Amino acid sequence: MDGLDEPSSSFDPRTITRPDEKLMTYYIIVSVFTIFGFPFVLLALFIRYKTLRYRIDDEGVSMSVGLLFKKEVLLTYRRIQDIHVERNIIHRWLGLAKVSLQTASGASGAEMTLEGILEPEQLRDFLYTKMRGARGEQATPIAEGHVPPADEALQLLHEIRDAMAANQAGGAA
Repeated sequence: MDGLDEPSSSFDPRTITRPDEKLMTYYIIVSVFTIFGFPFVLLALFIRYKTLRYRIDDEGVSMSVGLLFKKEVLLTYRRIQDIHVERNIIHRWLGLAKVSLQTASGASGAEMTLEGILEPEQLRDFLYTKMRGARGEQATPIAEGHVPPADEALQLLHEIRDAMAANQAGGAA
């Protein structure tokens, strides 16, 4: 199987390079529901399944798909705003899920959707951890009054707070 073969205790998202084989079964079922469009929809979904590739590394998450019109998306952990796990009734029956990654790009839909995922909760937790870690590099906690230079707004707020505290202390004395 190409998805996640490892139990959740040894979950490694870096092993997710393709959707699970059950996604093709899902695509066949979806194609059957189109009745007259079945061969065309199945062909398009088959090409999608065969060309769908994922890469999850220390930089972020990337996805590529397509044969004639190739689409490649790379999202760094810092750009990811929200993560949604979606499962319809057929997904649940097959043990699959979609993991949608959203950014602040202003688009109404997800920037990237990872389809055919077997352990979506573990993947979601991993991605949330990486998101927080990526943001934590810039907005580190203040140690002994030191404010990182990249966070000028926070530094300004601390200066205002300190000035107000000094004024209150001076007025009370």
